[in-house]
Amino acid sequence: MDDNEMWQAVQTCDPAYDGDFFYAVQTTRIFCRPSCQSKCPRRNNVEYFKSNAEAEAAGYRPCKRCRPDLPQYDPDRDPAEVRSSLTTISVTGKSLTSS
Repeated sequence: MDDNEMWQAVQTCDPAYDGDFFYAVQTTRIFCRPSCQSKCPRRNNVEYFKSNAEAEAAGYRPCKRCRPDLPQYDPDRDPAEVRSSLTTISVTGKSLTSS
């Protein structure tokens, strides 16, 4: 995959490229998934990474909108569905169930 293809994916917020690469914006020090719905950055401020770990190692922090630090994230997912999937949390070997 070349720079032009990755830039096209960023411009169109293409979810088909999620997991293939991450992009970071030098001016904000934030990295995103290609599908991020944030304002499109200027091309000359964009840097590409193969993994979120590479982006973090380079000093970028994850976007709060597209959550590239999570394995899967869908901001349009039903909040009730998200809550029900988080009812059990494991802390130091003990299981806590929310009420």
